Amino acid sequence: MSTWRTPIYRELGRRLVDVVGGKTAAEFAKLGLVTVDDLVRHVPRRYISGTEGTDFGTLRVGDDVAVIATVKRSERFWTRGTGRVTATLTDGRGTVTASFFSKKEHILNFWLGQLAPGNRGIFVGKVGAFNDQFQLTHPDFVILDGARITGGKAAVRDAMQRQVQRATMVPLYPASGKLPTWVIGDSIQMVLPTLRGDTLPEWVVNAAGVLPLELALSEVHEPIEVDNARHGVERLRFDEAFGIQLAMAHRRREQAHQVATPRPRRADGLLAAFDERLPFTLTAGQQSIGETVFEELAGTSPMNRLLQGEVGSGKTLVALRAMLAVVDAGGQAVLLAPTEVLAKQHYKTITTLLGDLGEGRKLGAHPDATGVVLLTGSRSTAGKREALNDILTGDAGIVIGTHALLSDPVTFFDLGLVVVDEQHRFGVEQRAALSAKAQQKPHTLVMTATPIPRSIAMTVFGDLEVSELRERPAGRAPVQTVFVNTRQNPHWVDRAWERIREEVAAGRQAFIVCPAINASEASVSEEGEKRTIAAVEELVPMLASGPLKGLRLGAVHGKQPVAERDETMAAFASGKLDVLVATTVIEVGVDVPNASVMVVMDADRFGLSQLHQLRGRIGRGSHPGLCLLLAPVVDNPDADTRLGAMAATTDGFELAELDLTLRREGDVLGAAQSGRGSLKLLRAVADADLIRRAKVLAEQVIDDERAASDPLLADLMAKAEEVAAGEWMEKT
Repeated sequence: MSTWRTPIYRELGRRLVDVVGGKTAAEFAKLGLVTVDDLVRHVPRRYISGTEGTDFGTLRVGDDVAVIATVKRSERFWTRGTGRVTATLTDGRGTVTASFFSKKEHILNFWLGQLAPGNRGIFVGKVGAFNDQFQLTHPDFVILDGARITGGKAAVRDAMQRQVQRATMVPLYPASGKLPTWVIGDSIQMVLPTLRGDTLPEWVVNAAGVLPLELALSEVHEPIEVDNARHGVERLRFDEAFGIQLAMAHRRREQAHQVATPRPRRADGLLAAFDERLPFTLTAGQQSIGETVFEELAGTSPMNRLLQGEVGSGKTLVALRAMLAVVDAGGQAVLLAPTEVLAKQHYKTITTLLGDLGEGRKLGAHPDATGVVLLTGSRSTAGKREALNDILTGDAGIVIGTHALLSDPVTFFDLGLVVVDEQHRFGVEQRAALSAKAQQKPHTLVMTATPIPRSIAMTVFGDLEVSELRERPAGRAPVQTVFVNTRQNPHWVDRAWERIREEVAAGRQAFIVCPAINASEASVSEEGEKRTIAAVEELVPMLASGPLKGLRLGAVHGKQPVAERDETMAAFASGKLDVLVATTVIEVGVDVPNASVMVVMDADRFGLSQLHQLRGRIGRGSHPGLCLLLAPVVDNPDADTRLGAMAATTDGFELAELDLTLRREGDVLGAAQSGRGSLKLLRAVADADLIRRAKVLAEQVIDDERAASDPLLADLMAKAEEVAAGEWMEKT
């Protein structure tokens, strides 16, 4: 049931299935369009006029395209009772063949008449190839003759006619084979008349200097000139930026009025005892951020801080010192991790670092010691019962766990600090659900080992103060990264296996990373061709009987039972395995200092930040690391750029910025943060100035006395929060 206050938001929140029917709505859903709001914000990729043509040099086999071309020649053939009309289309330089089939002579004659030499048209279909020639098989088409549309299927012709009559420029939308651009355009025209009014108050529209919504949508979908469309799109970009920034400003305002229990640092408690025992010196960054955190923990306003750190920079140690300060002050701290592997790794790391300081009331433990418990979904019933009791009584000052911590039976004695690791894998609502278990608003520290560009942090984590930990602790070995194009240097694959044997012979261990688990996932389409990528279950037996014969191999991936995966990981960590073949389940939280070499198969299948995380699994001890990126790259500038950058730098923040320019923000952030429909048009790097302007205006608007009672702004903030949580679709 709709909860929107205003008619415009209720209309935008309608599901497309109620507008266009189930079959068409299913095709829209494949494009990520589920609501009317999604549909009208689906911006054309370009506009065409009757004088324009398509450059065939931009075509690729497998693409769904809409090309504007001139018929160079056309012919009719008969073969075994079936007729074929073949038209040779030209852009003035190259040619594409369009073929049409029918057993009815009058249809063939109609096509032949429409596709007469010299006629210009729009042809929509999937690009194929035959005899080294681009080909369109049975494309939808319309012939352009000024503003008059002829030819093609009646429904296509009628839809296209309506579009030409509506606007001088004809929009071409991002489309699919079963959902051509004019069906999308016709669907948009069905809903535009129902959208009356604006999603923003007039005074906000004026302050922002953007077009009113009705005019903006008209300019986007019915433009007279391309410049008009740009102004319309600018309004839609502003909507995204302003909605996010207004929600963030509202959150910051709420947080400023919340009260937390102060947790001041003690000079003679558990933290002091821990610091005194540390066998190494904290980095300058760890010390500086630590002091900032201690100052905020001692205040009455809740700390809300994002700690993003370079791989291996020691974020966990910063978080642990904060947790000990809270325990010293009589509270509890909880660390939420996204996976059992990572939760168990944190538990092992923290209990090892604490020693007897983490043994609680155990006989012989340190007098200031606290209990440390692990709560995950796979723990036995008895183990869960014991952990829940220790959490309830306060015997456990430090609690580590997965999503199991969010379930109702978990009751804290006095929760003072929430630490969320790998924040980009959790939605905002999950962080809030854990905080709700505290008697008063707890302090919050969220961490990520995937560096987030400042422009993204401002967009998505605008309610948090940001700290960056860039230094790596002393004693960490350097890692050399080498990119090998295996199409050009196939012999390097054998050399990679030799390097692994050399490292194992020297007493070290190795990782091999694959993008697929099994053969069913290993066949992928690329540039119109099929490509087989490395799969764990196929690679392990091949290596065991071939180039790595005699070595102790293990395999881990996401479809294994948790117990089996954990057992294999533990065997590798303890040195019982020489080589671990894995998917990206080892991306975070795996700490094996003896691992010195990593081979990433089909490395072009991974993003930059993901590769950087994977590379961070080696060089964690005193042995120099070697990361070999193997990929059969052909005519792929983006892959060359990404893999070349990986070889050129170990700076995760620099790589994150580059990743952002090469990929959509939603891909960089992960689905849990970007949400359905988030950042559709906004580009955090290119639109950084727009985001900053929106942030300034959001702060002004939230302070304006008119804002508190304006239902449009209330709906806008509700929508922004739900988009961030991926719930815009579910709440409509």
